[in-house]
Amino acid sequence: MKSEIIHAPPGSPGAEASADTVVTELFVVHRLALVRLAFLLLGDQGTAEDVVQDAFAAVYRRWSKLADRGQVLPYLRTAVVNGCRMILRRRAIIGRFRGRPEVPFWSAEAAALLGETRRQVFLAVRALPRRQREVLVLRFYLDLSEVEIAQVLGVSRGTVKSTASRALKVLAVKLQEER
Repeated sequence: MKSEIIHAPPGSPGAEASADTVVTELFVVHRLALVRLAFLLLGDQGTAEDVVQDAFAAVYRRWSKLADRGQVLPYLRTAVVNGCRMILRRRAIIGRFRGRPEVPFWSAEAAALLGETRRQVFLAVRALPRRQREVLVLRFYLDLSEVEIAQVLGVSRGTVKSTASRALKVLAVKLQEER
């Protein structure tokens, strides 16, 4: 999951890749992982795909304004996490006025793909507070380092470590109870 886009050295022909080329390459290589990240945070495939599409569209629109084009993938990850946060906030507000929103989260296809154990883990992770859920998904699904997670979430490395530790303790207790 840690593959990065390799660009030509500065000053060489083709060193400044076009937005079309780089964004297309990033999309082909990283779209599925980013959709999975968003799905794990949101629990809804369609919305996850929309969040990722919006992140890629934002990169494409802002291509000429990007200061460090070598950091596009971390920017995309951050945009996906922030997009998921926005959706979750919106759902919470709607839930206050309409009651609990019904999110179509276990389609027959999704249920068939996930075994019962994976489903229990998924539900336990979904029950975690937002930041704990984000840290665990970035760490164990995308296999990001503590430094990379801190960069994506805009927090310190120490916050990432303590949040992961607390989240893993809660999951261990929750999953042990379900056995």
